[in-house]
Amino acid sequence: MAGYLPGTASLIDEVDKRLLVVLRDGRTLIGVLRSIDQFANLLLQDTIERIHVDSEYGDIQRGIFIVRGESVVLLGEYDDVDDKSDDHPARKLKKVPIEEILEAQKAQQTRKLEKTKLRDRALLNMGLQPSEMNESFFS
Repeated sequence: MAGYLPGTASLIDEVDKRLLVVLRDGRTLIGVLRSIDQFANLLLQDTIERIHVDSEYGDIQRGIFIVRGESVVLLGEYDDVDDKSDDHPARKLKKVPIEEILEAQKAQQTRKLEKTKLRDRALLNMGLQPSEMNESFFS
């Protein structure tokens, strides 16, 4: 193992490894790191976007993916679950077809939006200004 490298140089050891990357917008990507630069921009190959809804997930093939460094929240080496025990947390997830997970994701987003609208309405009724108003609230 090489010595400690400061900043983005520490990612050099991760080149050619399969990584899991969580972005600021909540998306999860899994791909092979092929290149990085001084701004921690990433070039991922054979990338999939993994969508989680409750205990189900689905994967969308994305191919080559360029990720702007400032949008990365979390980055780590990805290892497929090879633990044979049934109590491994990843074993509790069920892979479903992409159409099914996209429909579940849309339903989840709709529920979240409705919950936010109710919260905002309650705050307005109390004379308080919600911190993040949904534009769709007044439309």
